[in-house]
Amino acid sequence: MKVLSFLPLLLFAFHFGVHSQDFQGEATYFSKTTVDMDLDGRQIPEDRKKQIMERIKQANERTNILTFDKSTSIYKEEERLEQPGSGRGGMRFGMMGGAGGDYYKDVKEGRYLVKNELLGKVFLVEDELPKLEWKLGGETKQIGNYMAYKATALKTIKRPNMRAAFRRGNDNTENKEEAFLEKEVEVVAWYTLDIPVNQGPGEYWGLPGLILEVSDDVTITLCTKIVLNPTERKEIKAPTGGKKVTQEEYDKISKEKMSEMRDNFRRGNGNRGGRRQ
Repeated sequence: MKVLSFLPLLLFAFHFGVHSQDFQGEATYFSKTTVDMDLDGRQIPEDRKKQIMERIKQANERTNILTFDKSTSIYKEEERLEQPGSGRGGMRFGMMGGAGGDYYKDVKEGRYLVKNELLGKVFLVEDELPKLEWKLGGETKQIGNYMAYKATALKTIKRPNMRAAFRRGNDNTENKEEAFLEKEVEVVAWYTLDIPVNQGPGEYWGLPGLILEVSDDVTITLCTKIVLNPTERKEIKAPTGGKKVTQEEYDKISKEKMSEMRDNFRRGNGNRGGRRQ
């Protein structure tokens, strides 16, 4: 009875901490993206094909840290040592796989900023936060120490067409619009009411609690660690520097660059691992 009597006090203390003025949390997420790429028909040795696929796999497995308070957050990739021999190729594949930079959200103001590097040039994307029409379900599951609730939403995504990028052909046989694909997919999220903040990894937000897991048709992101009110607090501030553009402008630039890379690869540059000047 004595142990149980402390429970309401602990819950009160926790929720008081979340709603206090100086509340801050830190969540670590691991994400993995499946890349559909076709190297068949290319004049590439088998060992080289395996090397390319392994580099793509490494570039599309990431660990990010979300530092958040009641209304703002910053989502940063955890620094890691480059794999031997990865060179610039790993960064290139990461960009093609949809890699992003520091992602800042202000849910109170409804805006975000993200700093991206695209083929050596830095861009600062600033726009309104995307709003998903979440449908809250009754399904639950345990994620770590937290009870998580399921929510779903439909989302229109644009991503590079990797199969087209590495398929043999020439500019006359393939349409340049094929460099990017656009389609509607279902997003599945799991959030916890135990941490009642309107935050989540990357662009995701808008649920009654912290998003612990989210997946679309090719990427799954899972929270692996949470620290509430850490001893060492971090400053949550929007990224700066780079050319300022809207999301629409950045998407247009990305499409153009992706088409250029695809065309260069088809001319034979891709076989040399990007060393040709």
